[in-house]
Amino acid sequence: MSCDTPTYVFTPGTKPLLISIPHLGTEIPDEVQAGMADVAGIRQDTDWHLDQLYGFAEALGASVLRARVSRYVIDLNRPPNGESLYPGQTTTTLCPVDTFRGEPLYGAGAAPDASEQARRLAMYWQPYHRQIRAELDRLQSLHGAVLLWDAHSIASLLPRLFEGRLPDLNFGTADGGSCAPALLDAVVDVVRGGGFSQVVNGRFKGGYITRHYGQPERGVHAIQLEMSQRLYMQEEAPFGYDPAKARALQPLLQRMLGTGLEQIKRLAAR
Repeated sequence: MSCDTPTYVFTPGTKPLLISIPHLGTEIPDEVQAGMADVAGIRQDTDWHLDQLYGFAEALGASVLRARVSRYVIDLNRPPNGESLYPGQTTTTLCPVDTFRGEPLYGAGAAPDASEQARRLAMYWQPYHRQIRAELDRLQSLHGAVLLWDAHSIASLLPRLFEGRLPDLNFGTADGGSCAPALLDAVVDVVRGGGFSQVVNGRFKGGYITRHYGQPERGVHAIQLEMSQRLYMQEEAPFGYDPAKARALQPLLQRMLGTGLEQIKRLAAR
């Protein structure tokens, strides 16, 4: 049975697979929206339609955790202390103050202070992460090992964040620290030769969720997949879903996740 909270919607599954979608949310509470600039209302940095793209996940037996709150309120994939995951590179913060394109999200003097950031951390960030921890523990107790798949998407052209056009599929495992090499290799092998460009631990190496929860030595394996949005949707407003493109991509995602599950079963049997 699904659980619906102000931060997320969670549906438990039966297989050793948890799909987290931390940047899917579009909800901005009125008290936060009141201090924001007009550009925030576009919500252009949302990981649009990933719930629809991964719509097969529940039939696969996966647990699915879908964020409701917008990343403009708080970024559920950043460390709670706000430290940068990519030192020296441009990135957004725990409570972002600008968009990926550098546009201010708040009017003068309205950016969240330390007290407001702490409130958002307690109200939104902590419940999401408590749910991740609880579900990983549940699945691991049932299966011995578990795969955490952190699902993301982003516009393929964002000069402020990276040069040129982003590869289609960007796998992140914290430079190999969050996932068994054999599991990652098997998943990436599914992609090779399929007409999609891919990279492993390139510009996106995995955010806080991948880095924090991925502990392969303890049976928890985490992979982040950052996809170029051009693969399944319109990258400019109104950010429409493209069913034809999505139908070409979904079987590949299904094969990757199916392969991941096969590998998890092998790892648990060792």
